[in-house]
This record gives sequence, structure tokens and C-alpha cells, in this order.
Amino acid sequence: MTYSHTYNNHTYNNISHTYTYINMKKLLTVIVLAGIAVSAFAQLQFTPERKLRYAEQIIENYYVDNVDTTKIVTEAIVAMLKTLDPHSTYSSPEETKELTEPLEGNFSGIGIRFQMVNDTLYVIESVAGGPSEKMGIIPGDRIIACNDTVIAGVKKKNTDIMKVLRGPKGTVANLKVLRKGTAEPLEFRVVRDDIPIYSVEVAYMVNDSVGYISLSRFAENTTEEVKEAMNKLRGQGMRHLIFDLTDNGGGYMRPATELSEMFLDRGDMIVYTESPKNGTSEYVAETRGDFRDGRVVVMVNQYSASASEILSGALQDNDRGVIVGRRTFGKGLVQRPFPFPDGSMMRLTVSRYHTPSGRCIQKPYVDGDDEAYRLDMLNRYNSGEFMSADSIHQFPDSLKFYTKRLHRPVYGGGGIMPDKFVAIDTTMYSDYYRDLIAKGVINNFCVNYVDKNRAEIKKLYPTDNDYVKNFPVTAELMQGVIDLGTKEGVEYKAEEYEKSRPILESIVKGLIGRDIYEQATYSKVVSRFDPIFSEALEIISDPSLYDSYFSPGK
Repeated sequence: MTYSHTYNNHTYNNISHTYTYINMKKLLTVIVLAGIAVSAFAQLQFTPERKLRYAEQIIENYYVDNVDTTKIVTEAIVAMLKTLDPHSTYSSPEETKELTEPLEGNFSGIGIRFQMVNDTLYVIESVAGGPSEKMGIIPGDRIIACNDTVIAGVKKKNTDIMKVLRGPKGTVANLKVLRKGTAEPLEFRVVRDDIPIYSVEVAYMVNDSVGYISLSRFAENTTEEVKEAMNKLRGQGMRHLIFDLTDNGGGYMRPATELSEMFLDRGDMIVYTESPKNGTSEYVAETRGDFRDGRVVVMVNQYSASASEILSGALQDNDRGVIVGRRTFGKGLVQRPFPFPDGSMMRLTVSRYHTPSGRCIQKPYVDGDDEAYRLDMLNRYNSGEFMSADSIHQFPDSLKFYTKRLHRPVYGGGGIMPDKFVAIDTTMYSDYYRDLIAKGVINNFCVNYVDKNRAEIKKLYPTDNDYVKNFPVTAELMQGVIDLGTKEGVEYKAEEYEKSRPILESIVKGLIGRDIYEQATYSKVVSRFDPIFSEALEIISDPSLYDSYFSPGK
């Protein structure tokens, strides 16, 4: 009995021990499982956004030295955007202001157009109705100081000088000015005001029926400026239009669609955008354009981008205009600005745009590989694309589309392909020409020449048309350029000078005319050496040649 009891008791105790062990194991299992569950829950809650904030807090609280939190956050934003596409960017408050001012249509300043000549600010023009003109600042004046900042002789960059001259509306710029014929510096108290930035650089009649408009950007007031220019030209007899978008890098989308509408019928597709998150948006002409009958030729080149491609693509796909020049940049991404309270801004790609035929003309890019994207222009040049249309690779059928009315073939895959390709003309370029330009010799010569001869030239040639037709570029005048070049270290090379002489003479005449009359004077003189302009003028002046580009299936 005792043995059995002991045995039983011993057995019971083992069972109890085992039972306790089993319960402990279950408890540990429950704890481990609970821990896993908590960890999994924590991982679900620990989003990438929280992780970024967590990393910032760790750095802020534990890093050995003091940290600039603003810099860390800014660099994090920049790094994030670099993983996306080449056009999603961050800009500081200062950079944002520089980016938006040209598109908003004005800035606050004293209202002059200037050029630096031998480290001296030379006034080319006072903006009509601007604060400098009202106070008596005239072309040829040399501004040597603004408030307490010396400008002359200190080798300041143009951007640094603009920061000195610009300022909030209503603030004062006390200027010291040297004027020809005046022994002592003059002092002017100029109150800064809003100064307009124009999109239409020049607008004039090329001949009795053809008008020319050069557009530099698509900004807030671009549509109104173009309409005003077209009304003015139509008043002078314009029936056909050359629209110059070369080097126009784009801007706002709205003016691109509004300008397209001027040439199209009501209901014509202008552009549409697509985004997985934002859906599809279509932009169609809401009214019948008021320039539907005249011939239209659009000039483009490799630097025409974004809104320029919307406009040229809309006219090409609707068989409304002939596109002349070289393949455009290929920027088919739409950015939306997201401003921050400190004045900085993030521009994020939110959709892709397509021309009416369905083309997405964004050139290829690899996420995060900005370097290859930036080298695209160099690669185009090295491949010979700027010299011959045949050097462009053959497009696959998947990139082939057709225009809306005449079903002419057009291609996507990177930019707008012109209807008429025009190669870069290098026949008159030489090292001597390049060195004269690079050293600023031609600009400096023209400024000094105008300073001495302004009144006489204006008397002999009252209007810029008189000047363009009759002002002679003499051998004596060009010898002055050669002599100044020699003085500035540009060795005279007779053979290279003769090769470049026609374009050098044209630039000299254009710059002198621009400084005395207006910006359009330069274009009127120099445009004949622009092969894209020459081709555009030939096409628009010949109705049968123009119509040949609209043959169905061409």
C-alpha cells in the first residue's frame, strides 16, 4: 500500500510537473504568437512615411553634432523625386521665384534692358511707361551704382546685378548714372514698379501678306499678347502667318490650348492627358478659330518643348499647319506645382499628354537616370540628326499614327517630327567667328558705335524699315570689329573672316539696329541667315508647295 501510494504519489507528482510544463509552454507560445502579432501589426502601421519621419527623429536626437533639419528634409525630398522622372523637381524659395516670374508675366524692378560692357552697365532701352523712363533714364546711360552697391568695375554677373536692381514694388533705387556729354554723374531716384515680361518677342510683316510672330514662352498673358500681335498684323495686311516656336521651352498648358483654338474648328481635339490616378482629360476647341483660312507655318527645333509641342502637335494632327525645322525636344509629361508655405515648391509629374492622333511624344527615360536623359541632345548631334533627317532611326509601326482629316502618317516616340526637316547650317561658322562672339567683341563694338552715332543714324534712317533697307555695313565699319578683336586677343584670320563675313556683317547691323530701334529690327536683319525661317518663308509664299504637304497619305 505504502509503495503503491508512494508510486502513485510519485506518479501524480510527475503528472503535475508535466502538466505545469505543458501550461508554461502554452503560455510561452501564446506570448510568442502575441509578440509576432504585435510585430506584424507594428509593421502594418509603420508606413514608409512614418519610417522617413522616424529616421529624421533618430538623426535629430542621436547624431553626434548639431543638424540642420531643414536641409535634411530638403535633401530627402530631392532624393525622392530623383527616383521618379527627369521633370519632377524641387525648387527652393529663391529658385521658385526665378521659375515663376517669367510665367506670371511681371516682376518688380526699375524697368530697363541692359548689357554689361567692360564691367559697366549700359542701358539699351528703358521700358516704355516704366519707372526708369518716367525719371529720364535713356539708352546709352551707364549706371555705376544702385543705392549703396557699386556696379561698375566689379565684374558682377548679370544675375547678381538684376538682384540689385530688382526689389519689392514701391521701394527706391537711388541710381548714379554717367551720361555722354555730362561731366559729373547724375543721380536719379527711381521707385520700383511692376515690369511686364512679354512672351511675344517680335511681331512684324515679312512682306505684304506674311506676318511673323516669335514666341519665347507660354505664360499667363501669352494668349492676349498673341491676339494683340495678330490683330496688329492683320491691320497691316497679314493673310498668312509664320509662328516661330524655336527655342521655346514651353510653360503653362492653358495658353497652348487657347492659341491652338485660334486656328481650329469648333470640336477639334487639341490635346488629351492620361493618368492612372487622375483619369483622362480632353481639351477640344470650344469655338471656331478666327484664323482658319490663312496659311500657317510653325517653326520648331530641338529646344521646342512642352507647350510648344502641344501647339505644333495640334496643328499638325488636325492638318492645319506645316511644321518646319528639326525634331522637337520630346517633353510629354504634365507637371503640377505643389507649393510649400516657405515659398519652395515641388513640381510633380501627374499625367502624360497625347496629341489628337494619339501620340505620346515624351522621349524615353529610365527612372532615376537623369544623366542619360540630359545627354540626349549630345547623342542626337553625334548621330548626325541635326544634319540629316535620314539619320533619325526608323520608327516601328507601334509608333505610327495618322492625322485626323487627311490620314497622313505621323510618329510618336520622342518629339514632334516636322513635315519639312531643316538641317543646321554651319557653312559660315569658323573659329574666328566663334572667338569674336565668345569674347563679346561684337557686342562691345556695337554698343560703343551706337553711343557715338545714335543721333546721326536716327536722323538718316527715321524708321527701322528705313534702316533695314538702306544702312550700309561698310568695310571701314567691319575693320573696327577686327581691330577691337585684335585688341581683345582674338587673332585675325583672313580666310576664316571671309568665310564668316556675311553673317558677321548681318549680326553687326542687327545689333546696331536693335539698340537704336527695337528688338524686331535685329530679327528683320538676321532672319535671312536662319535656314528654318528661309524654308518657312518659301513654303508659305508658294500656295502649291504649301498644299503639297497636305496630300492624303503623304
